[in-house]
Amino acid sequence: MELTGQLISGGSHIGDIRKGFIYKRVPRVTLGAIANNPEIVEGMSREQIDAVISRHAEQEPLYDQPYEDKKKIRVAGPFTVESLAPHKTIATTVQTRTEQAATEADASSFEQSILDNLAKAGVQNGRKNERLEFESLTPFAGELINADGIQQASKDDTPRRIAVSIGPQYGTVDPEWIRRAAREALKGLGFDLLIVCAFAFDPQAVKTTEEFKPNAEDFASVQEERKLGKLPVLLVRMNSDLVMADVLKKTNTGNLFMVFGEPDIAIEHTDEGVVVEVRGIDVYDPTRGEIRSSGTNEVALWMIDTDYDGESFFVRHCYFTGGQKPYERLKKALKADIDEAAWEQLYTTRSQPFRTPDSGKIAVKVINHYGDEVLQVYDV
Repeated sequence: MELTGQLISGGSHIGDIRKGFIYKRVPRVTLGAIANNPEIVEGMSREQIDAVISRHAEQEPLYDQPYEDKKKIRVAGPFTVESLAPHKTIATTVQTRTEQAATEADASSFEQSILDNLAKAGVQNGRKNERLEFESLTPFAGELINADGIQQASKDDTPRRIAVSIGPQYGTVDPEWIRRAAREALKGLGFDLLIVCAFAFDPQAVKTTEEFKPNAEDFASVQEERKLGKLPVLLVRMNSDLVMADVLKKTNTGNLFMVFGEPDIAIEHTDEGVVVEVRGIDVYDPTRGEIRSSGTNEVALWMIDTDYDGESFFVRHCYFTGGQKPYERLKKALKADIDEAAWEQLYTTRSQPFRTPDSGKIAVKVINHYGDEVLQVYDV
């Protein structure tokens, strides 16, 4: 009643986060709504007319203005929920030539903006001195290969020729995309490396290259680099800020294109159930093309879907790790003591035991301090 002038159906919404946030609302007034308003009659004052219009107008929620309870202590900072659907969109209408030209122009503009930022920012792995930088990056008229780049090299290194494939603006890169891009890059054009840039990758995308392996011993085991024939493939995650063209000019070059290594996961079957342990992470150095193992300090959060159905990742276990003394920071934020034993169950690299899933599969998602994530699926 207080926000919309109308009762909210479905019972109480107070204190139930599953019902979502309560947002500020404003009346959405249109000329049609005013003309068809049955309560507006001749002789009414301006105040009466405004009240009638407001009462009958549709209420528009302001999603950027949720109500805030100042009495509650907020542990987490402001956040957004983003999603990239892994499903292909099928057009339901036939486009005219003008509409097709406009669509192609938008796609071309998006690709060019990505290439401009890639040439300026390079590819990073989270370490300041380990950046793949381009000496040149020019558009390439291919089907899935969008650019031909030359890597900046030191005096002792030979410059590498790099093929760049840019994933869809709205969607994920699937295994078939990587297959086609790799085959195109291998057609005798002299590329030394294929970079596939995307906002999100299908969980099975990184395993696609295993189909091309003639000998398992000839290939790196890190997730972001596999070899298709004789061509290494580097999977690079793009910052979501790059989706919005109006933000590109204001976006810093740092962390726009990131390589995130494969976590070192151990799965153990115990009497109490299945136990998952994160032992570290393999970090790819794009400047040297080498893989370096590191500890768990670069992992901020890791989660487990203990019964993965192959489509949706459902968080059933969630754990924190890494440095920066999160326990002390949490105590300071809450201004209270925390059950240290309970915290130890969450701040760990080893999961609580769980039963063997009916699906026979589990999925482990690991997120670093930059927000980059990787999802791995395992048979158990």
